Formats: sequence, C-alpha cells, structure tokens
Amino acid sequence: MKKKLLSGILFSSAGSFWWGVIGVLYFKYVSFAGTVELVVHRTIWTAFILLLSIIFCSRWIFFFEILNNKKKLFILFISGLLIFINWFTWIYAVVTNRLIDASFGYYIFPILSVLFGFIFFKEKLNKRRIISIFLVLISIIYLLFSFKSIPWTGLTVAITWSTYNLLRKKINVQTDIGLFIETIFFVPIALILFYFISQKGLNDFTLSNPNIMFWLFLAGPMTVIPLYLYLRGVELAGLGTSGMIFFITPTGQFLLGIFYFNEIFNVHKLIGFIFIWIAVIIYLKDLNQNKYINND
Repeated sequence: MKKKLLSGILFSSAGSFWWGVIGVLYFKYVSFAGTVELVVHRTIWTAFILLLSIIFCSRWIFFFEILNNKKKLFILFISGLLIFINWFTWIYAVVTNRLIDASFGYYIFPILSVLFGFIFFKEKLNKRRIISIFLVLISIIYLLFSFKSIPWTGLTVAITWSTYNLLRKKINVQTDIGLFIETIFFVPIALILFYFISQKGLNDFTLSNPNIMFWLFLAGPMTVIPLYLYLRGVELAGLGTSGMIFFITPTGQFLLGIFYFNEIFNVHKLIGFIFIWIAVIIYLKDLNQNKYINND
C-alpha cells in the first residue's frame, strides 16, 4: 500500500512539475513560432500522439461507443472548444511574459471547481471550502478594481479549465479517448489556420528546416506525457493526494515568471496573490483532512 502511494506521489509530482516547469521552458523556447502556430501544432500533434496510443492499445471500442452517443459527442465538442481556448490563452501568456498571471489561474482553478461542483452537482461545502471560495472572489474583485493589474489570462485559464473539468465529470469518459475526440474536432480548424499562416509565409514549420519541425512536433508529447503521468498518479495515490501535489504547477510557473523571466510583479498583484495563497493553504488543509477521513 505504501509502495503504491509513493508511486502515485512520484507520478503526480512528475506530471505537475512537467506542467509547471518543463512545459513552460519548452513553450518559451519555441515561442518564436508565435501563439497561433504553437496552438496549431499542439492540437494536431496531440491528436496524432493519441491516435497512435489508441491504435497501439487497441482502444477503438471506447472511441466508437462515444461516437454512437450524440449527447457525449456534443459535450465533448464544447469541452474541446474550452480546451482550445485554454491552450491558446496559456501559450499566449508564455509567449507574452504573463506567466505570473497564468499561475494565478492555476492556483484558483481547483477552488473554482469546488464552487462549480456546489452549483451544478449540489456537492456539499464545508466551512474551509466556503472560506477558500470567498478569498478567491475577494482576490478577483480586488484585482478587477486595480484596473491595470487584471490577470485576465489567469482568469480565462481558470474558468475554461474549471468548466472543462465540470463537463468531463458530467459525461465520465476515458481521459485519453475524450481528449482525442476533443482535439480531432479542432484539427480541421488548426489545419485551416496553418494554411493561412503558410500562405503568408509566417510559418516556422517547413520541410527546409527539419530541426524546427522536430521541436514543434514535440508540442504533442509535451501535452500528452504530463497528462498521463498526473492521471497515473491520481489512480495510484488518489484524487486528494494528487490534488495537493498539483499546486507544484502554478508554483513552478510563478517562480519562473519572477526569478527566471523577470516579469513585473507589482504591489496590487502581490496583495491579490496573498489572498489566493491563504485560500490555497485552507483548501489544502481541507484536502488533507478529507484524505485521512477517507483512509479511515
């Protein structure tokens, strides 16, 4: 049991670290391609990698089950749109030096998910979770009033990702199959965007430069690998433990933004983040308590 828990912690930590540090450094490195082309390649090559995974693991039965369910297909189209917007916003944040704002979104997304669970699934809220939600709302309202410091990229990341998780929870489909269907919905759009980019000569993905082609192809594995690691961690260690470990992601982004990329962090953002950090600490204490209760 301890070995299983330890393995789960390692998997969740690796996935969270990948999202928070390795993924950031990768997308920063290829940021010369621009936000639109990076989203194009992330969409196309994620779908390609997942297709290979489905073929290799013979998971077509799950794919065709969803194809025969119009309700699930429609919800996956909406969730696909949300993940497309989420990817675009996050990559835009990386390319334009707004990592701190993006980390704001990933700090508050689990707490927003709790709020959405209460609103849409009638999930119970205890005192700690109510306080966490209240502090997040205070932080958002404060930053909205300090007009120049609105972390709209972070808010977009948080809202799209929280709503995405809400929809995926509603239909309960396998993560890899669901993501594959979500991405293939938007592969045609990605191809059309790439066509227009290449027509204007703005594309960096060209046969004349295989080195850059390889780096842009990695946008697919850079999406799928941390997802697999984190979900494997959830499977082995449980949602509560993995949920606590997930905060490695926004912390990594935040630290890189300040100390490595020298992003501006003014007093208004500091005050807003203080509210968020207090909310996260309270939320983590609640997760930790519930973990022990469930183990008992």
